[in-house]
Amino acid sequence: MSESDKMFAPQTEGRITNRFSLLLDKADDDVIDSSLRSGVELRGATPWILMFAILVASIGLNINSPAVIIGAMLISPLMGPIVGIGYGIGIYDFTLIRRSLANLGIAAGISLATSTLYFLLTPLDEAQSELLARTTPTLWDVLIALTGGLAGIIGMTRREKSNVIPGVAIATALMPPLCTAGYGLANANWAVFGGAFYLFSINCVFIAVATVIVIEYLRLPHRKFVDQRVERRVKRTLLMVVMLTGLPSIYLAIQLVDNEVFGNRARQFVRQEFSGGASHVVDTSLSPLQRRIELTLIGARMPAAAIAAIEKKLPQAGLEGATLVVNQAEDSRVDVGVLKADILAEIYRDTQEGLRERDATIAQLREELARRDAQRDAWRGIAADTGAEFVAQYPDCKDVLMGLALLPARDDQAASEVPTLTARCTRTLAPAEVQRAQAWLVARTKTAGAQLMLIPPARRR
Repeated sequence: MSESDKMFAPQTEGRITNRFSLLLDKADDDVIDSSLRSGVELRGATPWILMFAILVASIGLNINSPAVIIGAMLISPLMGPIVGIGYGIGIYDFTLIRRSLANLGIAAGISLATSTLYFLLTPLDEAQSELLARTTPTLWDVLIALTGGLAGIIGMTRREKSNVIPGVAIATALMPPLCTAGYGLANANWAVFGGAFYLFSINCVFIAVATVIVIEYLRLPHRKFVDQRVERRVKRTLLMVVMLTGLPSIYLAIQLVDNEVFGNRARQFVRQEFSGGASHVVDTSLSPLQRRIELTLIGARMPAAAIAAIEKKLPQAGLEGATLVVNQAEDSRVDVGVLKADILAEIYRDTQEGLRERDATIAQLREELARRDAQRDAWRGIAADTGAEFVAQYPDCKDVLMGLALLPARDDQAASEVPTLTARCTRTLAPAEVQRAQAWLVARTKTAGAQLMLIPPARRR
């Protein structure tokens, strides 16, 4: 802790703000400086790690796997140069800024080259949802980058390191936009490339801005400008970069919110106006940019006058300027053959699912029957041997029956089957013999509840 920090710390003790002070557990200034400068360099193993991380992220985007994408972000080394730019601006070290910008440019070039090469070679050329999600940045991406950057630089300046940096890498998502930009280059889709690279730029700028904010708050030593005009020019340039980067995202955020509001209102309007009648909505297509609601109906044909009356209600539902297009079964714009094919395909899928469930049930029942048959065959052998052995030990006992008896459920145990041996004896066995025979039966059948039932000889009249 620097001398200024030590002077500051006692003043905060005993106050509620002491709990939130970033100066109490801050690392020494020279430690912070060394750590942030060392993260800027892109040498040795770092470029290789970057290429492999980009390749992993590209595969994750290609197969639409969030888990793989998150894994790539965890091993990404892109945070170092970005934080270095913010640190350089915060302490007015233009040499560090130039070196950080150069390393960030090299890292971005390596990332774009690797992802472009992958998407040129992969046979999976369809844009998945995880990939398309990185093409339309909004104000929320700005907030994520700013708050994530604040958390990241605070974690980097602590005496005890935590797991903040991996979390920031995931939250700010530096890798996927570069991979998506590579996809746009590979497929010559400049809209995808522009949107993805703009998202990457937002992340870089606002992580750097967050770094500047925290560096200023922590009062780290920085260089002084001899000419105050140069200092003002630097601050104006930084503010201009922030505004030029952030303003388009505000417009895109407003557009996104407007599209979501239009979609919610349109779906609610369709549910209210087209439910309960003889016609049924089978498909709804919304185009927020064109303010267009297109429906496909089946069932009784709805008169044109009724559709016109419903369309007049659009302004009342908050859908001013929207157009309603209704396609009905008799309408030539509807391909009835395709509709029938869709219905048949749905029936086929349901039938196949039912058949799979039936086959699984049959296989389970067959397995249960085979298991019971095997148990029955094994029991037959045990019963025959046990009966023969009992007669050999007690010749006075005949008519031996061996079977499984069902014991009813009791308070402490459920109903169960136990081996039972029944025999008719020509003489009454002594209690010691009966006890020994019972113990033998338990040992022979390996069942603690085995029952021995001896029928005494009939009395002569």
